[in-house]
Amino acid sequence: MAPDRGNGGQYGSFSQSTTPHQHDSADGPSTTSVLPEQPLDPVQARNILAERADAPQNFTLRGVLVGLVIGIVICFSNIYFGLQTGWISGMSMPSALIGFGFFRAISSHLKLPFTPVENVLIQTVASSVGTMPLGCGFVGVMPALEYLLTPEENGPLRLSLGKLMLWAVGICLFGVVFAVPLRKQVIIREKLKFPTGSATALMIGVLHGEKEGATIIEQDDNDRTRKIGHGNQAEYQPLAKTDGQLEDNDHEMEQEYNNTSSESHLEQHDNRREQSTHNDWQSKIKLLIWAFAGSSFYTVATYFIPQVRNLPIFGLPLANNWLWTLNPSPAYVGQGIIMGPTTTAHMLLGAIIGWGILSPLAKSRGWAPGEVDDWATGSKGWIVWISLAIMLADAIVSLGWLILRPLIHFSRTYGQEIYRLARTNQWHDLLTYLNPSTTNPEYTPLPNTAAAEAEVDAPPSHLISTRVFTISIALSLLLYFSSLHLTFPAILPFTASLAALLLALLLSLMGVRALGETDLNPVSGISKLTQLVFSILVPATNKNSIIINLLAGAISESGALQAGDLLQDLKTGHLLGAAPKAQFYGQLVGSVVGAVVSAAVYRLYTAVYVVPSPQFQVPTAYVWVFTARLVTGEGLPVKSAEYAIGFAAVFAAFTILRTRLTVLRMRGEAEKWWASLIPGGIAVAVGMYNTPSFTLARAIGGAVCWWWTRWRGQRETGVVVLASGLILGEGLCSIVNLALASAGVPHL
Repeated sequence: MAPDRGNGGQYGSFSQSTTPHQHDSADGPSTTSVLPEQPLDPVQARNILAERADAPQNFTLRGVLVGLVIGIVICFSNIYFGLQTGWISGMSMPSALIGFGFFRAISSHLKLPFTPVENVLIQTVASSVGTMPLGCGFVGVMPALEYLLTPEENGPLRLSLGKLMLWAVGICLFGVVFAVPLRKQVIIREKLKFPTGSATALMIGVLHGEKEGATIIEQDDNDRTRKIGHGNQAEYQPLAKTDGQLEDNDHEMEQEYNNTSSESHLEQHDNRREQSTHNDWQSKIKLLIWAFAGSSFYTVATYFIPQVRNLPIFGLPLANNWLWTLNPSPAYVGQGIIMGPTTTAHMLLGAIIGWGILSPLAKSRGWAPGEVDDWATGSKGWIVWISLAIMLADAIVSLGWLILRPLIHFSRTYGQEIYRLARTNQWHDLLTYLNPSTTNPEYTPLPNTAAAEAEVDAPPSHLISTRVFTISIALSLLLYFSSLHLTFPAILPFTASLAALLLALLLSLMGVRALGETDLNPVSGISKLTQLVFSILVPATNKNSIIINLLAGAISESGALQAGDLLQDLKTGHLLGAAPKAQFYGQLVGSVVGAVVSAAVYRLYTAVYVVPSPQFQVPTAYVWVFTARLVTGEGLPVKSAEYAIGFAAVFAAFTILRTRLTVLRMRGEAEKWWASLIPGGIAVAVGMYNTPSFTLARAIGGAVCWWWTRWRGQRETGVVVLASGLILGEGLCSIVNLALASAGVPHL
């Protein structure tokens, strides 16, 4: 999964201002003009948040319905692309943009105004629906169970539509509920950035403007608070402007503000900014529509001319013998835009290593004697073991660091004093040091109220209460265990279900922290780590060991994805003052609907199309089942073990280096210019197990993003809107192709 790529800025102290703006282009010098700021104390901030949380627009039927419609469109897209390449996106920012465009178009007919908090609800519901194809395993685990297991592995395991829905609903909620108590720690106290969540909030702020209550409420790490008004994007650049003309207009208006404080000029300044923003969002909606239309036309055309999906741009010999073709899909170009130039470059590197070097090597040496595109005996199946080793190495190093980091911090903070007290046998003082409130009756610790008073949050009545949480966790666990028992009655024992749940909850903690800090939820690594653990818990002698291994990995992936998705949305809501309780209910509704819809759409696609096939290669399903076979003791193909170990060691070193650079950047050091050149393990692995046709299209998208944002120095928002239209157009119109295929309409 490639999450929506946000570019959350580092917010400074919170203050009340009108139009501060900072511009720092990718290729040019920084220009800053900051207007006078007024500090906003925590009491004022709480009052603003309370007023917004009390608004009836926090949870409306119309907002939920629009979010569901947008989410279902995203769900169709994600099933379609997920079965092809395994890639999905929550599309939170495009959801907010589409919701804004829809309600702005019918604003004259609304009795209740459309506000930022209602837009938060829409994108929360839409993204929760859209991510369910991955969260419920319909792009990886389910195809593996239904199509790739051998009779010796007690497969294939074909499930009815009813059981698919039961499975999906059973695992779609526990991660959402588990994330609730994490909100206070990671969003309010630690103030993790959650870059995509912050970016979505800032985009909603730009769209709605200050007059509609879209100012951002944020605290820095020192609990200093400020309000970012309409047009004030602080240090966040990508969503602030869309072209040079708008940027020049803002600079001119800021100079006008600095030169005069008259009310007439202030009013003129606000009117001009409002008009600029109005024109800006209108141009984005038009771009979205045109991109959607063009992508839709291409999608329908490929049904009648399927040869367009594989263009032999490097010549017929490379196309026929080594699968080097180009799929000029607008959606895959759009995915490349959203992934960005760095990620797509690493994926292209993976394609070159896998399909340009390793595949011919394995074929020529006789290690993979079958056809190149054969998963069993061809080089396509041989190189997937190399990509799998890279993914496992990346996951173990990344997740291992998330475990070690708090231990290192604790040892540095308290280790010397604990060691000194223990060495001198001062056990009473050691106990006092570790737990001072329970050892000395004469010692009365001072209540730590300062930090609590400085924390800015929604009023308690709009938070998720302990009662709601308790009932929700009980019901979600009941649903979880009962659905697994009914879906896999003789396969998955209760102890395995319990172990998978506990492991999912533990690993989701690491996933949430990684998402909050880096904008990447390592769900693929979490699932692979779970499969590794279950290879120890469930012996290979168990006839259902492969199936149990797959299901356990799917459960952990689902829990981590749900928890990260909710906290990402809660970050957006916190910045804009939306009621967390309303978002929680919206997430629950979206998850259940998304689970049911994704099961139905998955069964629809698999009933009409052949899976696996050249069009729907389900590469992640192969990765899942190959991982299960590897960790349960199945032998690797000839010579693949040596290459797998070598590449795993190299990319483990790369991941260690990337992690070190991330730590230095978080400490405030300047980012090294060469940091982006260090290959990312997951991206390289994806480029290896996907055929070059998909990777080349994504690389083109990454090049478009680089040209627009770095070469031309323009804001990222425009190309993100373009990418959203391209992805949604092909994803939605795949339904038309589905109908044509089911009706037996012939190709040209």
